[in-house]
Amino acid sequence: MAEELPCGRLPGEFLGVGAGDIGRNGLGAAAGGADVGQRDRQARRKVDRVRQASKVLEPHERLDPIMAFQRGEADPRPAMAAHDGPVCLPVVMAPATPLRFRRFAGEVEAGAFGTSHPPETHEIMVPQVLIVPLVGFDRHGSRIGYGGGFYDRTLAELRGQGPVTAIGLAWAGQELAHIPVESTDEPLDAIVTDRGILVV
Repeated sequence: MAEELPCGRLPGEFLGVGAGDIGRNGLGAAAGGADVGQRDRQARRKVDRVRQASKVLEPHERLDPIMAFQRGEADPRPAMAAHDGPVCLPVVMAPATPLRFRRFAGEVEAGAFGTSHPPETHEIMVPQVLIVPLVGFDRHGSRIGYGGGFYDRTLAELRGQGPVTAIGLAWAGQELAHIPVESTDEPLDAIVTDRGILVV
């Protein structure tokens, strides 16, 4: 069941990231519990993790749509600037492959498919929190992406290696009643919009 949290600066130390960008600080993913008490504790931990991670996305509530990225995406740059730790950007290596991530230090170069990314000389990093761009989302954590499958492949690979939390960055108007899912679709753990935070 989804839980709504209010917009606003939330307590905790976490990373500032942009759509498709990541930071190094870790979030533990809750495993399935055998009893109701354990599931309740895991649900509370998940909400706490999202509150911490969402802290740096708080500027999204004040964004002017004119400042949005291409395709009308919510602009992650205020969150990136607010973060006091490392920030990474995705690198498209090839079609139908998981993304790789390089430390962002202010400079980018042209990449494949009209993207930009940090130069090859920048450190490769492995995300534990991933801010995911989207076209649409629902209250079950399902998302519609841009059709390349990059984030689903990336999340599947990362979740196979260890805990990772996926947070969608969106406008509230992108919410849909229900999104059909396939076996390869990776769910979001939370969605941060201009109207609030939805924990899945």
